[in-house]
Amino acid sequence: MFLDLVRIKVAAGRGGDGAVSFRREKYVPRGGPDGGDGGRGGDVLLVVREDLSTLSAYRFEKNFRAGDGVRGGPAGRTGADGRDCVLAVPPGTVVREAETGTVLADLVEPGSTIVVARGGRGGRGNARFATPTRKAPRFAERGEPGEARVLELELRLLADVGLVGLPNAGKSSLLARVSAARPKVAAYPFTTLTPVLGVVEMEETAFVLADLPGLIAGAHAGAGLGLEFLRHVERTRVLIQVIDAAATDGVNPEDAFVQIDEELRLYRTELAEKPRLIALNKMDLPAAKQAAPAVAEKLRTKGFEVFCVSTATGEGLAPLLRRTAALLLTLPRPAPLPGVISPEQIPMPLSIEKEGEVWVIKGGGIERRLAMTDLGNEEALRYWQGWLARKGILDALREAGIRPGDTVRIGETEWTWED
Repeated sequence: MFLDLVRIKVAAGRGGDGAVSFRREKYVPRGGPDGGDGGRGGDVLLVVREDLSTLSAYRFEKNFRAGDGVRGGPAGRTGADGRDCVLAVPPGTVVREAETGTVLADLVEPGSTIVVARGGRGGRGNARFATPTRKAPRFAERGEPGEARVLELELRLLADVGLVGLPNAGKSSLLARVSAARPKVAAYPFTTLTPVLGVVEMEETAFVLADLPGLIAGAHAGAGLGLEFLRHVERTRVLIQVIDAAATDGVNPEDAFVQIDEELRLYRTELAEKPRLIALNKMDLPAAKQAAPAVAEKLRTKGFEVFCVSTATGEGLAPLLRRTAALLLTLPRPAPLPGVISPEQIPMPLSIEKEGEVWVIKGGGIERRLAMTDLGNEEALRYWQGWLARKGILDALREAGIRPGDTVRIGETEWTWED
């Protein structure tokens, strides 16, 4: 089944906890701390596989999680890193954050890889906290939580040329005539329900031609197969608009041109401005031969190149394909959409704000630092308070006017202030 738009949840692995351990050997009565660090949590990655052409692998499975890091061990042993979760996607996949719509990456090249959720750091073992004045620390860090997010994956086909036109204009017949592709062809609307790709081989070049579902009025707003079709037009460099010159579907050729032109323009102006060739089809029928000269003349006055063709007999297809290939040689390949780094990777400055009667501390990585602290361990809690003091956060709260008995919140955790 062809699937080109899915929403999935990904979660990276949590880092392993650091170990609390002390050296215990014969003849070493006071061995020092030797707790090792926890392993790093696994990442969630997307990798482009050339043999894929759809997102159907994510039709039912929606939740993906990488492995957690392993807890550190005695004798300074570091825990194993969590296993990465690698998800395969087809070329042309656009990755967005579902909540904000922010584009994270446009994966075009086979083999391209992006980390969409980073694993948490492993917690440091107690050996890392030993100092000349704290020779036997009995605490260690917890592993850092991994990133988690909801992603929207949208596939936009990588075709050089797109066939556009009303249902039954002859797009599928044209593709079948000029390539080895075998789309479904029948005399009723919406025979093509999913995009079909074919390779057109010329003497010295070749290009990919896409047969896309037919447009109807209101396609730009989602009518018929509109939005499912139009997203795939965006990457094409040339459009071939196929028009039923015999009006066998009851729509005269001029109206058919106007209808498609308006739908492209309403969806996105850039689509209507792409290089476009007009193929007046069904020249094997007398009605088409009679109407074609007048229609072609009007379209040429609008600046379009017009070709009279018959997908049934092959008439006029060679000049159309030669002109298409010549146009492609002059046009650059579409650049991928600009990606951005994820919000979790953008450092947020630390801020202290008062919300009602609660002092809220955000940013600066403080929430993740807190998540790595074992608040049930008295030594770890003292170390956390010392960290707040070293970072100047306690002084900043005093300068902001905090008073004994006030509530301080970091993430989901609250304390009562005692100076």
